[in-house]
Amino acid sequence: MPLAKILWVDDEIESLQSQKLFLEHKGYDVITCTNGFDALEYVKSNYVDVVLIDESMPGITGLETIARIKAINRQLPIVLITKNETENLMNEAIGSQISDYLIKPVNPNQVWLSLKKLIDNKRLVAEKTTTSYQQNFRELFMALSDNPNHQEWMEIYKRLVHWELEMEKSDSPEMQEIFNSQKQEANTKFFKFISKNYANWVKPTSSDAPIMSNHLLQFKVLPHTEQGAPVFFILIDNLRFDQWKAIEPLFAENFRILEEESFYSILPTATQYCRNAIFAGLMPVEIEKQFPGQWKNDEEEGGKNLFEETFFKAQLKRLKKENLRTSYHKIVNHQDGQQLVNNIHNLLQNDLNVIVYNFVDMLSHARTEMEVLKELASDEISYRSITRSWFEHSPLNQALKKIADKGVKLILATDHGSVRVNTPHKVIGDKQTTTNLRYKHGRNLNFEPKDVLAFKDPKEAGLPIPTINSSFIFAKEDGFLCYPNNYNHYVNYYKNTFL
Repeated sequence: MPLAKILWVDDEIESLQSQKLFLEHKGYDVITCTNGFDALEYVKSNYVDVVLIDESMPGITGLETIARIKAINRQLPIVLITKNETENLMNEAIGSQISDYLIKPVNPNQVWLSLKKLIDNKRLVAEKTTTSYQQNFRELFMALSDNPNHQEWMEIYKRLVHWELEMEKSDSPEMQEIFNSQKQEANTKFFKFISKNYANWVKPTSSDAPIMSNHLLQFKVLPHTEQGAPVFFILIDNLRFDQWKAIEPLFAENFRILEEESFYSILPTATQYCRNAIFAGLMPVEIEKQFPGQWKNDEEEGGKNLFEETFFKAQLKRLKKENLRTSYHKIVNHQDGQQLVNNIHNLLQNDLNVIVYNFVDMLSHARTEMEVLKELASDEISYRSITRSWFEHSPLNQALKKIADKGVKLILATDHGSVRVNTPHKVIGDKQTTTNLRYKHGRNLNFEPKDVLAFKDPKEAGLPIPTINSSFIFAKEDGFLCYPNNYNHYVNYYKNTFL
């Protein structure tokens, strides 16, 4: 069976018989035509893997033939062969969506390499990916075994995401299984690392803590501000690092990406805790103390993120940045997004514009509730894909394009990520126990200690005490917390969802 079927179109095809024989010897089936009309008829009724086409032919030119072939089969790879190296021709050829071009005279090896690039590219990339990961497996293994600190854990995570994205190019189930095993090992060790260090990090006197939610604005955003130079701080809710890498190329079309840094979300990573901490610049226990009328615990009625702008302005005042001209916008639906598009130019007069965009958070929660989204985002690969598709067509992208040439600084961040859960853990509690799936708080919680990170005294984790004797527990790795009542129903409902 031939490696591929090649259609070679050239009015001087007789002079290319030696090249035809060379390709056939390499395993290709080569069909020849002497003009564009015959080529079009052949493509209409026959399968072809690649078309090689001469630019200068009597009748219809190579470029005209390419346009008509693309109308028949838009995905068919076409290699233009030409004597003409003028810029106009090259621009027109590339605009015609050719896959490659060769300058005459061509030798057989040039043609062969072009065909390998087009036909064997996926296989060669998959093989290279597998080989590269095999070489890096031991490096990652050693890094995981070397008692990494919080900065080194950030680098390990970035490397794991890099290989997760690279593995999309590999068709080796065995390598994918090895990678998943290494990622699971990393999650297990990271849970132990957080369990050991988190309580010390949140102490006000801690000197070895990473930048966390409550210090994000102070140390990562405000240093970039100055009066008269607009900064846009875009916070996309619930955006994972791999989702960022999926939309990064779209940002790069309009902005120069200068830095890529990481920070740690506080626990719980739920929006009401970590996002309020970002804008208040305080841990939740301190927010409750300083803003008793605005802070609401899980079991209390009312919205939990209604006062972010109030907290934000209070933090600016505390840091003596109240002279900055600021704006705060929260986008929770498409109509809000369109208003942002229409209003974005007016924000250029401010020193700091905060834009909170909720779409990705709605996507992850809706995915749990709606069967359609369960199908659309059934795993990490499809979750990244749907995120890219959303951003590409979103009002946020439209708005940012309108200010891309205005000399603004753009800081993109998130408040927390998500994890696809697969391991249920039973928890028993009284009626006051919260319904959250990745964390719970309440009195008299009964659980398996090995399954969770537990704080009997919430203040040790920088958290308010909702009721007397309340404790907090956090699910480890890919776990989620379920009550014994209707246990199987809830396990089946929430398993393999992003939380």
